[in-house]
Amino acid sequence: MGYADNPAGAGGQSHVQAAGDLPASADLVILGGGIMGLWAAVKAERLGIDTLLADAGRLGQGASGGLLGALMPHMPDKWNDKKQFQFDALLSLEDEIAEIESTTGIACGYRRSGRLIPLPKQHLRTIALRHSKDAGTFWHQRGRHFHWHVLDRPPQTGWPEASFAGAGLVHDTLAARVSPRGLGFALAAFLQTARHVRVAEGLEAERIEPETGRVRFRDGSGVGFGHCIVAAGYRSFPLLEAISAPLPRPVGQPVKGQAAFLKADIDPDLPVIFLNGLYVVPHEDGHVAIGSTSEDFFEDGFSTDSQLDALVTQARALVPALGQAPVVERWAGLRPKAIDRDPMVGPHPDRPNVISLTGGFKVSFGLAHRLADAALRAVKSEKMRLPPSFTLESHLLAASR
Repeated sequence: MGYADNPAGAGGQSHVQAAGDLPASADLVILGGGIMGLWAAVKAERLGIDTLLADAGRLGQGASGGLLGALMPHMPDKWNDKKQFQFDALLSLEDEIAEIESTTGIACGYRRSGRLIPLPKQHLRTIALRHSKDAGTFWHQRGRHFHWHVLDRPPQTGWPEASFAGAGLVHDTLAARVSPRGLGFALAAFLQTARHVRVAEGLEAERIEPETGRVRFRDGSGVGFGHCIVAAGYRSFPLLEAISAPLPRPVGQPVKGQAAFLKADIDPDLPVIFLNGLYVVPHEDGHVAIGSTSEDFFEDGFSTDSQLDALVTQARALVPALGQAPVVERWAGLRPKAIDRDPMVGPHPDRPNVISLTGGFKVSFGLAHRLADAALRAVKSEKMRLPPSFTLESHLLAASR
């Protein structure tokens, strides 16, 4: 099945529990069935942990049901633990997706297609050449080497239009892309035959009671837990704030993103193009994703407007082949941005049976599988292998200042 044929929601599990048919308790309750919660549930199944996965809507919807799917590495300069974590995660994701595809028979639309970054001005070329040397130092693992080439002209005419690359362009070979919906659909399909994970859709958490080990849902039902992983996207922030000491600032916020799907005769092997916040991502079946905005202030988080129109116009100028390509879908949704922008993962410092797995609004799809591993280590009272700035404790400290 091509990912464009997958439904926007990834539900339909034969083992979905009606609210009145919930178990009395589970060793692990995961709140949220987006990309974070889905990976956590898949990993919990593999570990044999008795788990309930509860989502306010349908699995794979919300921000995880978007269009873009760009898996972009950090710049290779000023290397640090965060960049190393992301680099390792982007490489391991390839094998993780291959295993999910093999198990379910569902294509996830993954390709290590690389990325092109036009360089409009000469000083950007000078910086890019330095980055090329940095990539040679840091972008390698077990005999695999990835490059940050500086080219004089686009490798294919019109991808992008040459006038945008007056000083050349970068071609990095590490970047990749995936179908957000395809991957969500495949992860949800994996759970259809799970022995240890039950799923409840249409069940939104109202509050977490760490003292009694219980989650209360808005329909009046509840379930007990040994541990609770909070992976409910932007809805995670008020749940976590409610069990924390009073904070002068929110621990996170929703950020609106808008994107579009165009139908065009574009080779799906072509690299992703990135320029000044605009992504042009070729997918399978002649689809190209355009996005996305990052809006901290908005009236309606789920409607598209002139900001998306502007992005499409920019994309048509950047890639002339998209000039007459019809827009077949417009999308808007809310992504979770933690206060320090990094992912927000790990046990609550005062409520260790409650574990955060959220944030990372621009990098979630590339990191979620590794962040889920860390969250499950916390469930097992093992040391998480995360950069310190990724921890919930670090974000709570930032919110307390």
